[in-house]
Order: sequence, then structure tokens, then C-alpha cells
Amino acid sequence: MLPLEKYIDHTLLKATATPSDIESLCEEALYYGFYAVCVNSTYLPLAREVLDGSQVRKAAVIGFPLGATATPIKLAEAEYCLSNGADELDMVINIGRFKSGHYSAVREEISKIKSLMGNGQELKVIIETCYLSEEEIQTASRLVVEAGGDFVKTSTGFGSRGASPEDISLIREIVGNRCKIKASGGIRDRKTALMYIEQGVHRIGASAGVAMMKTKE
Repeated sequence: MLPLEKYIDHTLLKATATPSDIESLCEEALYYGFYAVCVNSTYLPLAREVLDGSQVRKAAVIGFPLGATATPIKLAEAEYCLSNGADELDMVINIGRFKSGHYSAVREEISKIKSLMGNGQELKVIIETCYLSEEEIQTASRLVVEAGGDFVKTSTGFGSRGASPEDISLIREIVGNRCKIKASGGIRDRKTALMYIEQGVHRIGASAGVAMMKTKE
């Protein structure tokens, strides 16, 4: 197992986040050696500037947090982020269309966004498990794999709940080794993060990364 910091996407997506907050986020990522930072697209150029020359990857969210943005808008947002230095994109599926059984549309949207990305750039697909039944979690995970997504990500952190161990088990049953998993939402301490890593997740999305690094429990 890698050190905890190498699993963490150090995240700040609040509406009230300021440029100064984003600079601090990036400086913390540099100091602690976090794997990536995750920001809204408006702050991607700033994150790129602060992190220039470092190994910290830059992730930006697409269609966040509702997923209901029209596909052409999501594609334009993805293009903007990729042209401004994003190494990774965290996109939200169209949850309403998914729950209505429009699986082809959901799969195609994921595939179109992935097609914009180059070698080494990764697409994390947020299925927002809090709104899905167990069967729907597995169906959504299957769509991510079929569409070429690199990660199934549990949550935005803006829904009614975040990740749960049960979510991870359901996702793992479907994706196996074909796709990675990111647990996100409600992960606020080191013990919980390590629990998910032991369960097999490949990345932890959290705003509490610094607190995790300051404690050994």
C-alpha cells in the first residue's frame, strides 16, 4: 500500500472558495505530497500556476454537482479544462436520465468526454450513489466501464450522503480490475480513509487531507 497522501485528491469545490483559498489548497498539496488537487474549472489556471513543475496532478469537475448540464456544455467545459492544464476530469453523470433508463445517452456522454482526453489523462465518473438503488449503482458502474471511464467515483459530496463501504463493495463486484474506484464524500479522518483503501479504492476525494496527515489514528 502506498502512503496515504498518494491516494488523496485534495479538494475544494465550495461556492465560497476564493483565489486565496485555492492557492492555499495547492500549497498544502505541495507540502504534504498529495496525489492531486481537485478544483472548479474557474480556478484551474491558478492551480496550474501554483503547481507548475510539481508532480501534483490537477483535476477539475465537469457538470458539477448536479450532472444535469447538457452534453455539449459538458464537452465545452471538458475542452476548457484540458486546454488549461487538467490532468484529470471528475464528471457527474446525468442522474435523471440514468434513473429514467436512458443508458445509451449516459454511456455516450461519458465516452465523448473520454475521447477528448490524451494519454495519461484520466476520467473519473461520479455516479452519486446516494440517489441510486443497489441495482442502479451496479448498472451505473457497468456503464462507466463500457464507456471507457478510468474511475467510478461514488459522490460529489453535495448530495444527501457521501461514500459508504456498501457502495464500494457493489462497485467492485462490477468493475473488478477493469476500472479504478474513487471514494468521495464524508471522508473526514485518517481511519475512514484507510478503511476505504484497504477495501480496494484507488483514490480518496477529501477536503480534510491536511487533518488526516496531522494524525496517526
